[in-house]
Order: sequence, then structure tokens, then C-alpha cells
Amino acid sequence: MQLSPEIALTTLDGAPARLGDYAGKVLLVVNVASKCGFTPQYEGLEALYQRFRADGFVVLGFPCDQFGHQEPGDAAAIQSFCSTSYGVTFPMFAKTHVNGVDAHPLFKALKHGAPGLLGTEAVKWNFTKFLVDRQGRVVRRYAPADKPADLAGDIAPLLT
Repeated sequence: MQLSPEIALTTLDGAPARLGDYAGKVLLVVNVASKCGFTPQYEGLEALYQRFRADGFVVLGFPCDQFGHQEPGDAAAIQSFCSTSYGVTFPMFAKTHVNGVDAHPLFKALKHGAPGLLGTEAVKWNFTKFLVDRQGRVVRRYAPADKPADLAGDIAPLLT
């Protein structure tokens, strides 16, 4: 499934953006949270971004408060936490719903393009990751427990 470049996004600082702003890039789209057991994965996500960004790779972080109220802060608190605690420099976006009737169109498309176990489309928890190739095709979904470093072998071939 190919994602529409017209999908509207809002950056963490409130600026409008579109998925098409990342056209031609390999993307790792992740729903993130500051108070989750998987929060230390910010470090691994940043390491992937630094390792592959010169080759056209971008991590897109979407804070989500739908799982155990693990992202209670506002945009300023999220930005401060990510930069101070983990040195995050990859693009971060406004708090987003990934499930339910208010699910963001990007996550609706990602879930449809890469269903989870037994074909379920729901995102089960924070730090679910979706890999998207340069053509905007959803390649794969990764579980929250999948460590960012373990994804490098899937990312590298998409960058050639």
C-alpha cells in the first residue's frame, strides 16, 4: 500500500506539514510516549536516525496518550523531555491518536498497509514502528518490544 503524500501533519511546535515533505525518504514512523517502559527506545531511534539520515532516512515521532496515559504532557513538555533526556533531533509531531474514530489518517493508512498479528490493524501499545520505503509504500510493522538497532538490517537495503 502506498501512502498519500497529501496526508496532513502538524509538527510538535504547531507548524503545518505534509507527508509529502518527506517524499523520496525511507521513513520509520513511531508512536512514542514519555512515560512508557519502552521510552528508552528514543535513544535507539535517534541512533538509527544519525546513522542513516545522510542516506535519506528519517524517523517521524508521533506522541500518543492512548495507552495508559503515558504521554500526559503538552507539546512544550514533550519537546523538552525528548531533547533533554534523549537528545532527540528527528522530527516530532503533535500528539496523535493512532486508534479509534479519531485515529490520524497516517496511522489508519499505516495499519491498513501493515496489519499486526492475525490481521488485526489496531496499534497495541506505544513504540509500534512502521517502515516506509522511498516510494511511500508501507513495508513492515514492528512491535513495541522490537529494538530500534534490530531494524537496521531492514532499513539499509531500502536506502540503496
